[in-house]
Amino acid sequence: MIHDGLSLLESRVAADLARTAHPRAAWLKPVMAPDGTPAHDVIIIGGGQSGLATAFGLLRSRVDNILLLDKAPSGQEGPWRSYARMHTLRSPKDFTGPDLDMPSLTYQSWHEAKFGTESWDELTLIPKGLWADYLAWFRHVVGIPVRNEAEVVDIAPAEGLLAVTVRSGSAETVLHARKLVLATGQESMGDWSLPAPVAALPAGRRAHCAETIDFAALAGKRVAVIGAGASAFDNAATALEAGAAEVHLLCRRTEIQVVQPYRWLTFRGFLRHLGDLDDAWRWRFMSAVMGLREGFPQATYDRCAIHEAFRLHLGSPAVGVVDGPAGVELATSSGPITVDFVIGATGIEIDLAARPELSRFAHNIASWGDRYTPPQAERDDRLARFPYLGDDYALCERVLGETPWIADIHLFSIASTMSFGASGSSINAMTTAVPRLVSGLTRGLFRGDVERLWGEFQAYDVPQAVVRYPAAHPSS
Repeated sequence: MIHDGLSLLESRVAADLARTAHPRAAWLKPVMAPDGTPAHDVIIIGGGQSGLATAFGLLRSRVDNILLLDKAPSGQEGPWRSYARMHTLRSPKDFTGPDLDMPSLTYQSWHEAKFGTESWDELTLIPKGLWADYLAWFRHVVGIPVRNEAEVVDIAPAEGLLAVTVRSGSAETVLHARKLVLATGQESMGDWSLPAPVAALPAGRRAHCAETIDFAALAGKRVAVIGAGASAFDNAATALEAGAAEVHLLCRRTEIQVVQPYRWLTFRGFLRHLGDLDDAWRWRFMSAVMGLREGFPQATYDRCAIHEAFRLHLGSPAVGVVDGPAGVELATSSGPITVDFVIGATGIEIDLAARPELSRFAHNIASWGDRYTPPQAERDDRLARFPYLGDDYALCERVLGETPWIADIHLFSIASTMSFGASGSSINAMTTAVPRLVSGLTRGLFRGDVERLWGEFQAYDVPQAVVRYPAAHPSS
């Protein structure tokens, strides 16, 4: 019965795609790379939810010559089966995303087809494993080409194209594309950060929250989690559920963040048009949002609070860290804490040069600090390091003319936040952000082909009708 439901849904998806395929006309021609191989029109780096949604948008615009590259094995794209340690998504279950407003492709349609409408009605939040299963189904039913275990390690110019060096195992190959989309999620800005004293600890004493952590080995151990965002609580809860003897969560602020600003900004006007505002308004909104940080729902807190072993320390940054004979000694403003293991949940360090695919030209990627000086009260050195993007999500040059080819690299990830708000970093913005990105990509492809298209238009001579003139009547 359930299997039949999914089969029927897939038939409906195929019918919906066919009925909304206008205009069907192909408009791009193959472009040859310098090595004689066909170049892709667009390569998307990252096969997670943002990459899949972008690919779907391109396919709907008849940009068919695309390829997604992801360094993870198939089924492991994105965080859902690795470092995402929540039980459920935090977004409301009725938020739509990769479907781009096609009802048969929504998570709800998939869930009802697979488990029934009663199951959907009873569902409160979407389990993260089911979301990963849905994305795998979405990729299959839409027909998105993905190459897994393919890590991009360099991007360079190549005679009007972009040369993309891809490492698979010990082998490296070079692909070519007219456009690139970096849908590389949280890691797009640099690398996960650990406070320097924590990073100096032996590997067996610490980890950052995106690493593989053997939580079972923490049973009976004392654990400290540095940070107080949603990921910090997720990691603390996972340690508690694994049987940790004590879990100390260290929050540097005097109050934890319970207001979720992304709930307020989830309306079409903001999601669609923040990027149309001038720099002053964009900075004002996003610096305020980012200053609040991302809040967490009640269930995230309760998952920790139900354990007697949970200790929440407010206004207690770790100001000193020493690996002592009794364990890791953390000096905090509320007193010393000794633990056996430390987990850092302190976010991403913005360092574009740390990304191998960006290292060749990171020095010339314009940042917000290069383009806008906010009022003194709104200044934030960290946010000033975010990349400043064009209206099509394209990278901009710090020094004009030095690397003009980076205008064909479009950044669609959490690093897009300061320029466009929630865009490539959240489900709730996909239905507005992806069409804007796709429009920018197709605009660039069209402009690049305008001379060829003009020639084809001039040569177009396909008649729509055959006119048969009546025979002349003899004069009477």
